[in-house]
Amino acid sequence: MKIIVRHVVFISFFLAFALTSCSRKLTFVTSPVVPAAEGFAKISKDGNGNFAIAVKIKRLADPERLQPKRDLYVVWMVTEKSGTRNIGQLKSSSGFFSSVLEGELNAVSPFKPERVFITAENDARIQQPGSMVILTTKGKN
Repeated sequence: MKIIVRHVVFISFFLAFALTSCSRKLTFVTSPVVPAAEGFAKISKDGNGNFAIAVKIKRLADPERLQPKRDLYVVWMVTEKSGTRNIGQLKSSSGFFSSVLEGELNAVSPFKPERVFITAENDARIQQPGSMVILTTKGKN
């Protein structure tokens, strides 16, 4: 019985290590545009060899309160092989008991992200980032 318990514990530790070693968490640098905003991008490989990207941000400013005002936030990734890519609009909302604006995005890419950043934009479908960078991770993480 003790041998079975040891094997179960060993397998559990091995699986936990294997699952966490395949992902990395990139923290966004404090923004001069929205200094209260903070968050991270978690990048992991899925079963098909693609990269799953989960972005979570809290304490965002409403983009309409920025100067100049904008309509939405767009998340970008920089890759070694395909350059800068728009990976989607940051979905933002405030909580039921709080007025704190939070945002999140889940995306999948065949390319490995080296850096992730967020810009304030007026169109979610743009192909090149505008100049108003809200948050960014450090390069080549």
